[in-house]
Amino acid sequence: MYEAILYEVAGRVATITLNRPEARNSLSDQMIDELLDAFARAAADDDVRVIVLTGSGDRAFCAGADLGGLGARQEAGRSVADGDAIRESAPYRLFTAFPTLGKPIIARLAGHAVAGGLGLAAACDLVIAADDVNLATPEVNVGLWPMMIMAIINRNVPPKQAFKLYYTGQRITAAEGREIGLVTEVVPRADLDARVAELAGVIAAKSPIGLRLGRQAFFAIEGRPLEDQVAHLLGELVTLAGTEDAKEGITAFLEKRTPDYRGR
Repeated sequence: MYEAILYEVAGRVATITLNRPEARNSLSDQMIDELLDAFARAAADDDVRVIVLTGSGDRAFCAGADLGGLGARQEAGRSVADGDAIRESAPYRLFTAFPTLGKPIIARLAGHAVAGGLGLAAACDLVIAADDVNLATPEVNVGLWPMMIMAIINRNVPPKQAFKLYYTGQRITAAEGREIGLVTEVVPRADLDARVAELAGVIAAKSPIGLRLGRQAFFAIEGRPLEDQVAHLLGELVTLAGTEDAKEGITAFLEKRTPDYRGR
């Protein structure tokens, strides 16, 4: 049902693959629309507990926006930026979708992640990268600036490191990305699939409602005063403690058995 992406569910994991290898999996409006549909599909599927986002081939995870079509969209972009239509734009809808996914999402980087592609990876909860992958925000090299993805990267990277990325446009290694907070783990290329599958499996075995409520709370308290954060989290803890999964988890712990979570 998709043309620019692939969608597959196996073992409680939905794998979404950016599938424009001839264009280094660059983001078109069609791809963004299909990504958003796939996110909604995974969120609504009770059999899916974890989402893995990756790119086809080993050349690029995602090269960002398709610059070939940028000039034709400039005039439309000006009108979009002038009013409420900005919330209907493809980039806005994409990058604001992640906090409301309701399920953990892992970026699997078998290829380079640059520009909007780096923002897409950084928007995921976890990023597992092959050790020969590079990352970059090269927009400055063509007279632009990573405007859209700066909102994402700034949440992960200290300011001095972020400015270095933005000002130079130079590529960094996956290991350097891990050091500054853009990457969770770096593994040998031969071990990438096994590690992503292992991590996804570990997370998929947890309580779905616990993961959902905990993830929602993580984003809900962002930027709020400490007192508000603690008050909000206390209310969420009370809610979570009353779920069937929490009761099952505690009972299973006391009985020294594996819990059977139902997502309720």
